[in-house]
Amino acid sequence: MEFSAGAVPTLIIQGDDDQIVPLDGSGRLSAQIVKDATLKIYPGAPHGLANTIAYRDPLNADLLDFLRGKL
Repeated sequence: MEFSAGAVPTLIIQGDDDQIVPLDGSGRLSAQIVKDATLKIYPGAPHGLANTIAYRDPLNADLLDFLRGKL
């Protein structure tokens, strides 16, 4: 798949404390490659932040904002 040819808005989410997938080599790089991408970084969030109770509500709010075109 050619990510740079993307034709739809894309939300890329990642925690800045991801010890499994480094932010610079994944989230930030993806945001540069994917056309019309928005990168949302969660301070202190680990890998798997969607399954972390502390980030559940902010993540859900950001997903809704993105879908509504507000992020």
